[in-house]
Amino acid sequence: MANGNASSKPIPKAMTIAGSDSGGGAGIQADLKTFQELGVFGTSAITALTAQNTLGVQGVYPIPLDAIGQQIDSVLSDIGADAVKTGMLFSADIIALVADKLKRYGPMPVVVDPVMIAKGGAPLLQAEAVEALRRELLPIAAVLTPNVPEACAILGIDRIDDVDGMIEAARRLHALGPKRVFLKGGHLDGDEAVDVLFDGTEAALFRSPRIRTKHTHGTGCTTASAIAAGLAKGLPADEAVAEAKRFITAAIGAALPIGGGIGPTNHAALRLQAAPVRP
Repeated sequence: MANGNASSKPIPKAMTIAGSDSGGGAGIQADLKTFQELGVFGTSAITALTAQNTLGVQGVYPIPLDAIGQQIDSVLSDIGADAVKTGMLFSADIIALVADKLKRYGPMPVVVDPVMIAKGGAPLLQAEAVEALRRELLPIAAVLTPNVPEACAILGIDRIDDVDGMIEAARRLHALGPKRVFLKGGHLDGDEAVDVLFDGTEAALFRSPRIRTKHTHGTGCTTASAIAAGLAKGLPADEAVAEAKRFITAAIGAALPIGGGIGPTNHAALRLQAAPVRP
């Protein structure tokens, strides 16, 4: 009997190379939830285990380099990926390994989320690894997705105060090699959350009402993985970013106040909003 699915369109595939969040709100857990919600088959390579909950990060345990490399080889040599998202990489050695593997298996769109500090303040990237990030990963990024503090750290500047400052920072980040920079403005003040997408020529602004909640754990991971999902589906970068903006805005608006600290976003929110209301 013929396989009934043989003629169906292949499902898009996206890979996350990132740390594991035992609390489920960020890291590969958030990435895989996002891929699933956006119609993409997700795979993963874990770079570090974290003991983590809504109160903070209690421990970080990097995975041996050989194990990281073998995970990437196993997935990309067989299943492949239509896009890759990198998150917490922790050390210069891990960054170099990941960059080498992605160059070897490429070309493919790579979304680089330069994870540096957890919501509770714990460092997730060693200070000496920032230069490796600039040198190894930024030049192969289809989209770089820093928040304001991460952009400041990469550029070696003290602060970004407003949207004009974000646009200038995005220009400077673009000069380091990524094809596009999506600079997220959630850390700035104001009634709107304004993000900047810079493609080397033009800066597009993505605006949404600011949602007043402390429950924003995993927003960076989720946004980057949503962009990767869009790219895996073949969307142009600006459309992938627009989809990600809608996805994360809905997820923050329906954030889950679980635990005693900073709760996670709700990855099912956009789907649930679109679901028909049953009588």
